[in-house]
Amino acid sequence: MRIAVVGGTGTLGRHVTLELTRRGHEARVLSRHSREYPVDLSSGQGLAGALAGCDAVIDASSSQRNARQVMVDGTARLLAAEQQAGVGHHVLISIVGCDEVSIGYYRAKVNQERAVERGPVPWTIVRATQFHELVNGWFTAASRFRMLPAAGMPLQLVAAAEVAPVLADAAERDPSGGRISVGGPEVSSVRDLARTWLSATGRPAVLVPVPLPGSTGRALRAGALTADHADVTGVITFADWLASESSERIFDSPG
Repeated sequence: MRIAVVGGTGTLGRHVTLELTRRGHEARVLSRHSREYPVDLSSGQGLAGALAGCDAVIDASSSQRNARQVMVDGTARLLAAEQQAGVGHHVLISIVGCDEVSIGYYRAKVNQERAVERGPVPWTIVRATQFHELVNGWFTAASRFRMLPAAGMPLQLVAAAEVAPVLADAAERDPSGGRISVGGPEVSSVRDLARTWLSATGRPAVLVPVPLPGSTGRALRAGALTADHADVTGVITFADWLASESSERIFDSPG
């Protein structure tokens, strides 16, 4: 199969590309930073040519700064280009609990899912819990100020490398018109994850309590971002993931 990976140079996209290649597929990397297939979801530039001849698309794109422009409006552009190119399956990566957490990026994810559901291309949505890589980035950034957030909310971290095969599986199958959930092997509070990170990295920092007010805080404290009955469960814990990373990567700046 010829499968386009939108956001294929990102944290998850790189793993997806490697997984597809390992399985013998032609993985076409689409992103603003791609040498062969540069595309811009915010304008639609490059999409038509990049999607020509593709059987499926895995959308692993992301934008914190321009979430709506890239993830919602950009998804509409992407789906229209897929329809024109004759793509038969759109696979989207989303977030477990995004419809329960009313903050900007998560709202954009919900609207992105809706765009896919209403769009012209048959689809499958894979929802994953938070990545080890994301939380490592939070802690790395915060540790520069010698402090780490110690919120009481539970997370169920999963490695991006364990989500990639789920996306590849979905792309190989017929569109389901439904959702597949992926979660990590254990549920831990941000406070405990911070302690694990400090132990693994040896960085000096103090834990700073972070209040979680309002209805969003209640949802987070209740475990909105965890998956009690995930369809797929990873095996790599945060401690294992940290141990497997080189010191150079652990101390890299996030993003």
